[in-house]
Amino acid sequence: MGEWVVMFDPHSVSLAGLQHSAYVRFSALALSSIFFLVDPFAALPTFLAVTAGADAKRRKKMAWKASVTALVVLSAFAVAGQYIFKMFGITLPAFEIAGGVILLLIGLDMLEAKRSPTQESHEESAAAARKEDAGIVPLGIPMLAGPGAITSVMVLVGQAEGEWKKMAAILAAILITAAICYLVLGNSDLVGRRLGETGVRILVRIMGLLLVALAVQYFVNGMVDLGVIAKP
Repeated sequence: MGEWVVMFDPHSVSLAGLQHSAYVRFSALALSSIFFLVDPFAALPTFLAVTAGADAKRRKKMAWKASVTALVVLSAFAVAGQYIFKMFGITLPAFEIAGGVILLLIGLDMLEAKRSPTQESHEESAAAARKEDAGIVPLGIPMLAGPGAITSVMVLVGQAEGEWKKMAAILAAILITAAICYLVLGNSDLVGRRLGETGVRILVRIMGLLLVALAVQYFVNGMVDLGVIAKP
């Protein structure tokens, strides 16, 4: 009888482990950056003001529309991201640096526990309060799917470089974020009571701190890709 010989290649195992680790890190980055920028907790006060006097059914319906709108808008930019880069001749480093600046401005406002004007202006909040159904505009866009979230998705698409696993991670992150938005906004009364105004402010500040760190990382990545600074 012949003997089976099992060949073990430690280099291939190590390479597979590194690729898996890189994919996990990218997935965590995609989910955290998109969720922190959409930030349904910071949108709670506006949502409660818009739905004041509405019953639970209408509140959930509006939360559903806002969440689906954010899902569709962000997914569209994720799918079309590569084409947008090519159409306008935009390089990834340029988008990373621009995204870092936008994210930094939003994060600094969040550190003060307030919504950035890039996400929600006073005029939009007032218009939302007057509208009969503000689920799509302005709640869905730009309050949830605003410039910051769109920019983050575009940067992630550039970093994915067409790899289907990373693209799947981006789309999954958008879907999970939209689902959390629906749960938070659809149960806004309960979430508001449980967290309280202080709890919401603390959450927003923590997200703002992480977002500032992410913004600096985007900026550094852009400078490294341009060759301005050495790769750490």
